[in-house]
Amino acid sequence: MTSETATIAPARKGFRIDFHVWGPVIALLALIALGAFLNPNFLSYGNVTNVLARSAFIGIIAVGMTFVITSGGLDLSVGSMAAFIAGVMIMVMNALVPSMGVGWGVIFVGMAAALVVGVAAGLVNGLLITQARIEAFIVTLGTMGIFRSLITWLADGGTLSLDFAVREVYRPVYYGGILGVAWPIIVFALVAIIGEVIMRKTPFGRHCAAIGSNEQVARYSAVHVERVRLAAYVLLGVLVGIATIMYVPRLGSASSSTGVLWELEAIAAVIIGGTVLKGGFGRVWGTVVGVLILSLIGNILNLANLVSPYLNGAIQGVIIILAVVLQRQKKTER
Repeated sequence: MTSETATIAPARKGFRIDFHVWGPVIALLALIALGAFLNPNFLSYGNVTNVLARSAFIGIIAVGMTFVITSGGLDLSVGSMAAFIAGVMIMVMNALVPSMGVGWGVIFVGMAAALVVGVAAGLVNGLLITQARIEAFIVTLGTMGIFRSLITWLADGGTLSLDFAVREVYRPVYYGGILGVAWPIIVFALVAIIGEVIMRKTPFGRHCAAIGSNEQVARYSAVHVERVRLAAYVLLGVLVGIATIMYVPRLGSASSSTGVLWELEAIAAVIIGGTVLKGGFGRVWGTVVGVLILSLIGNILNLANLVSPYLNGAIQGVIIILAVVLQRQKKTER
């Protein structure tokens, strides 16, 4: 009897669900069911594509944030950085219209400018953190204010608007797509797939986790800590640039209010997805699930008219706190 019990017990353990891994997926499925129950239009093609397209900007940034947080860092400047990049893009394209005319040439130059500024911004953050030895929280809090002030100054306190003719040419980058799938969704999917491969299959991803887990051990293991951390911030800057490229044709403008709370949403998505806030473990696929959860919560609240949309930031803040609390409970159980 005792031997039978001993053989049965492990079999039962095999059916236990690891909520740390599958919890976000279960929450996402529950939200989909709730949304479909509250509003019949929730699963309509138009609503689904709208939710996915709008979440793509945060999703692209959140993939980069996953690497930064996994390596033990943090970036509070991504929203302000996106606003600054958008402003520079618009100014560059508007300035080139008289000489280059209206067309894709101007737009490609604007895209290149966005990527260059993104790399530069990520490089500044990374160098201050790795070379000047300043805490990531302090550095990115400071650059957040700098970028936000710069876009306010460039717009003279108002709004920078893209030339109307250029905007008409640029619009398909957001509103167009392939087989009914919008370009932002396609780009987000590609970034997520590449990010997951890098995190799981490359030395860079493993080194990010090693540094976040124990920096000293990583140094003893011949990991170039400063180089890897710098690369993580530069990668995040590039992805902010890509997200901005997809965002600008949506509204065709940039102002001091552009990208507000994007850093909160990106960090929330990463933490909800299971990446450890203090570093050492990260998963890009979980971040994608986290982005979708946040987007669906906002969408359900809007469709069901349960809570004012002005409280979305408060709800996201509560979700971040709960996610961190659950992570600590998981560590205590171990």
